[in-house]
Amino acid sequence: MDLIAQLEAEQIQELGKEIPDFKAGDTIRVGYKVTEGTRTRVQNYEGVCISRKNGRGIAGSFTVRKISFGEGVERVFPLYSTNVESITVVRRGKVRRSKLYFLRARRGKSARIVEQTNYRAPKADTASTASQQTDK
Repeated sequence: MDLIAQLEAEQIQELGKEIPDFKAGDTIRVGYKVTEGTRTRVQNYEGVCISRKNGRGIAGSFTVRKISFGEGVERVFPLYSTNVESITVVRRGKVRRSKLYFLRARRGKSARIVEQTNYRAPKADTASTASQQTDK
């Protein structure tokens, strides 16, 4: 493992955040911390994830799109931001692309994404994590 990847892994471990497995096409609910004056509260932002950037690393981000009062609203969230309280997968989408920017031009029924009903969580790489621990 190269030095940069090792440092990133240590930083992610320090943060201690649990990021669920999601991809473009999934409907997700992001709990985002909002500060109003002196008070802080968590505001949920629910929509379709239309893209992921920079993978699972510390610099990763994802874009969520929702329709609010008939207007499309997109928001980019850093994956390991301190303002992101929680990420919950509401439903899995069945898509064939990694970037769903074409949804911006669609309205109504043509903008729907079919739900994936046979989703299986990926198995944890126990072999690779065990080999990393023995290398130290």
